[in-house]
Amino acid sequence: MSAVLIMVLAFAGYIIAYRLYGEFIGKKIFQLSNKNQTPAEEFEDGVDYVPTKKGIIFGHHFTSIAGTGPIVGPAIGVIWGWLPALIWVVVGSIVMGAVHDFSALIMSLRTQGKSISEIASQYISKRIRVAFFLIVFIELWLFLAILGMIIAVIFHMYPEAVFPVWMEIPIALALGYAVYRKNAHVVRTTILAVIAMYITVVLGHFIPMDMPMIGSMPATGTWTLILFAYAFIASTLPVTTLLQPRDYINAWELFIAMGLLIVGIIVSAFNGLSVVAPAVQSHPEGAPSMWPFLFITIACGAISGFHAVVASGTTAKQVAHEDDAMFVGYGSMLMEGALAVLVIIATVAGIGLAAKGDVGSVTGLAKWTEHYASWGSAAGLGAKVGAFVEGSANMITFLGIPKYLGIIIMGVFVASFAGTSLDTTTRLQRYVIQELLGANRVGATDSKSFFTNKYGATLLALITAGILAFSSGVDGKGALTLWPLFGANNQTLAALALFTASVYLKKRGGKGFLVTLLPACFMLFMTMWALILNQASYMAGGQVMLGVINIVIIAIVVFVAIESILALSKKQPVVATQA
Repeated sequence: MSAVLIMVLAFAGYIIAYRLYGEFIGKKIFQLSNKNQTPAEEFEDGVDYVPTKKGIIFGHHFTSIAGTGPIVGPAIGVIWGWLPALIWVVVGSIVMGAVHDFSALIMSLRTQGKSISEIASQYISKRIRVAFFLIVFIELWLFLAILGMIIAVIFHMYPEAVFPVWMEIPIALALGYAVYRKNAHVVRTTILAVIAMYITVVLGHFIPMDMPMIGSMPATGTWTLILFAYAFIASTLPVTTLLQPRDYINAWELFIAMGLLIVGIIVSAFNGLSVVAPAVQSHPEGAPSMWPFLFITIACGAISGFHAVVASGTTAKQVAHEDDAMFVGYGSMLMEGALAVLVIIATVAGIGLAAKGDVGSVTGLAKWTEHYASWGSAAGLGAKVGAFVEGSANMITFLGIPKYLGIIIMGVFVASFAGTSLDTTTRLQRYVIQELLGANRVGATDSKSFFTNKYGATLLALITAGILAFSSGVDGKGALTLWPLFGANNQTLAALALFTASVYLKKRGGKGFLVTLLPACFMLFMTMWALILNQASYMAGGQVMLGVINIVIIAIVVFVAIESILALSKKQPVVATQA
C-alpha cells in the first residue's frame, strides 16, 4: 500500500472519529457541562492548580503523555509487519486510548483533581486503595529511574541536540514570564519563542556536546544526576513558570516536525518512497509472540496506562472548563495516534528510501531487513530511535533540508519529549506520595509532615528513583534490571483505569459504561496473558526478582478486577451530583 494512502486514510479516520465517536462520548455518555466547577477554579493556588487556556493545556497534556512512547513502541512493533501495527494504532487509539484518557480526565475533574488511584478507591472499593497506588507507584518509579539514562543515550547519539534541548529552558522561562507576568500577546510571543528554539537547533550543529567520563562515572550516570537535580527544581516550581511554557513550545516543535514529515511523505512519494516492510511477519527471529505482545509493545500511540496518571495528575488541575476536556483528553490521544502513524511510515518506508543526493547506499527491503534482522538487533533504544530518525531525515531531504539538519531536528524532537516526561513524571510521583501519605490536598505547601509537602514528597520521589537507577553502579543503568516489567504493568494500569471508568459510568445509570467496559476486558485479557507468559520466562531464566514483582502485579490485577466486577454487579444508585 502507498505510504501516502496509509497516511490519508488514517488521518481521515481520526478526524471522523473525533467528530462522531468523541462527541458522542463527551456529550451523551459523560454529559460535559461548563456548569461543573473544575479543580483549577476551586483550588486555584498559582502553583499546581491554575486555570489555563485550552490550547496551552493541550500542549502540556499532549507532550506529557507522548514522551518517547509513540516513537519507540511503533518503531519496534513494525517488526511483526506494518499492517498489525497500523491497525492497532488507529483502532486502538480511537476506541480505547482516547476513551481511556478522556475518562480519566473527566473523573478527576469531578473528584477535586484526585488521582486515578484515589478515584478507584472511591468508586470501586476502599479495599483496593493501597494496591492501586502500588501499581501506579511502580509505574512511575521505573519510568523516572530510567528516563535519565534514556536522555543520556539520546544525547550520546545526537550530541548536536544537547545545546538546543537545554536552551529550551531559558526560552520557556521567558515565554512564561512574558505571558503570565507581562500579559504579552500569546500568539506573537509563541512565534518568537519557536523561532528562537529553531535558531538553537541550527547552532547545535556547530557546537555538539558530548559528556566525558568524570572520574569513574560514565556519561549516563552524570546526566542522570544532572537531570534529577533539574527535575527537583522544575517539578516544585509553579506550573506556569516552566512546566506549561516548556510543554507548550515543545508541542509546537512537534507540530512543525509532523508538518515536515507529512509534506516530506507526499513529496518523497514522487521520488521513490514506498512501503518496503512486509505487511505481516508472524515469527521474526528472537521476537516474542505477536499475540499478546504487540498490544504491550505498542502502548503510547494506541493506549497507555501512564496517560491516566497524567490526566488525573497534572492536567486535571489546570483545565479551566469541563468542555475543554474533549479537546485535551480525547483530541490529544488522537494526535498521538497520528504521530505513531508517521513513525510507522518512517520505519517501514522512509528507512528504505535513499536520501536526496545519497548514492550507493543500501535501500529498499534490503535496508529494512538489515535493520530488522532480529528482535535483538532492533529492540535496543538506540536502534528504535535511530530507525525513526533516519527514516524521517531521508524523507525530508526532498524538501531541501540537508540530512544532517534533519537528523538534528528529529534528535532534538525526541530528546525534548523525553525531557518533558521527566518533568511531569517527577511531579506526578510527588502527587502520588502526597495522596498516599494522607495530605489534605495534593500540592499543599502548608503540610506539617515533611513528606506530604511538595519539597519532601519530590525529594522522596527522586531518592527512590535514584536508588534504583544507581543500583547497578555509577552508570545509572540500574533500572534496566526491572524495565522488562514496565510494559505489562503499564497496560495493566490502562485496563484498571478503564474498569474504574466503567464503575463510575454504571453509577450514573444507563448502558454508557459499555464504552469503557469492553476495552477494559480486552486490555485485561491481553495484559494477563502477557504477565503469565513473562512469569514463565522469568522462572525459566532464573530471574527471581522479576518473578516476585511480576507475581505481586498479577495478584493486584486479579484483586482489583474482582473488586471491579463485584462493584459492577451491584445495583447502582444514579449519582445526582456533577460526579
